Amino acid sequence: MSVAQRTRPNDDRKARTAIEVSIVMPCLNEAETLATCIQKARRAIEKNGLAAEIIVADNGSTDGSQRVATELDVRVVEVARKGYGSALIGGIDAARGEYVIMGDADDSYDFTAIGPLVDRLRDGYDLVMGNRFAGGIKEGAMVWSHRWIGNPVLTAISRLFFHTPVGDMHCGLRGFRKDAYQKLHLQATGMEFASEMVIKASLQRMKITEVPVTLSPDGRSRPPHLRTWRDGWRHLRFMLLFSPRWLFLYPGLALLVGGLVVSALLVVGPLRIGGVRLDINTLLVAGFVALLGYQLVLFAVFTKMFAIREGFHPPHPVLQALLRYITLEVGLLAGALMALGGLVALVLAVASWQSVGFGNLNPSTTMREVIPAVVLLALGTQTIFASFFISILAIERD
Repeated sequence: MSVAQRTRPNDDRKARTAIEVSIVMPCLNEAETLATCIQKARRAIEKNGLAAEIIVADNGSTDGSQRVATELDVRVVEVARKGYGSALIGGIDAARGEYVIMGDADDSYDFTAIGPLVDRLRDGYDLVMGNRFAGGIKEGAMVWSHRWIGNPVLTAISRLFFHTPVGDMHCGLRGFRKDAYQKLHLQATGMEFASEMVIKASLQRMKITEVPVTLSPDGRSRPPHLRTWRDGWRHLRFMLLFSPRWLFLYPGLALLVGGLVVSALLVVGPLRIGGVRLDINTLLVAGFVALLGYQLVLFAVFTKMFAIREGFHPPHPVLQALLRYITLEVGLLAGALMALGGLVALVLAVASWQSVGFGNLNPSTTMREVIPAVVLLALGTQTIFASFFISILAIERD
């Protein structure tokens, strides 16, 4: 991403070594509160004796925010690409400090309280999250749906999916090491940037901790940029797309095992459970469910391999071990055997039909031969083509 910076001429190398902390504020029409945030950040710098810089990452403000920042003698980084994440990426990339503190420019976070974040970074942590639920949420600072539903639910999902060691996934005040940030290769341009940072840091097993922070009502007279349902869905969608286990693997395994178990019980004859009699119709549904589950399991493997290949996920030792033994040839052989078994079963079913002169058959009997045969043939065919696709994904790139 290209950014244009307005700053005083200086020796960049000297500035980079002299600055320990860069305070980055994403900005989109924050003229009402930006000066207050900058002044609070400066008090924190003086109070804690920090060698620091303040960067305003402006995302196309039209209310004079750039002028406010320039008059207060802070660096302004113009970021043309729209979005909360885009603004932060532009500002962080321009940061010269070893540590970066990011916080919203709407005066909802107290920049005078960044000392504990810097202390934890000095202690060796890669990412230090603020926790608003531990530090306090002032009256009117967060709508009830965000406080009691949105943030707790999304944080709980992140802990379940990715084992994120945080209690407030979306706190906008956080600090991190610049070199750790560069290893994450963050790409989200919108509000889900906040989720991407924590998820990738957790997947890479970086050192993460939290400090209590206080959330206050923002000082703007206009409505916030945040849109409850749109941004909530974007966070949830991002977590699902980043977790092939929960999106594909676990549902797929449940469907596959369930379909195979029911099929095995019904292939020998009808089954009565209480007052319900299960027969060939249920067997047909069970076969379809097994096929669907197997396809989802394959999707999980495809997605995981692609995510590792593109650097979204770290290498998975179990998957790597399996791929050393389950080669293209092994997959082709397994698929061919399944397809052959299904084909033989179909031939036997046709032979049974021939034995009655290709006349009327008892569906309760013949469908117990045909349905498993078709399912087995489909599973074998899927396995053959999936093996080729997995081999393509496993090709090493120069």
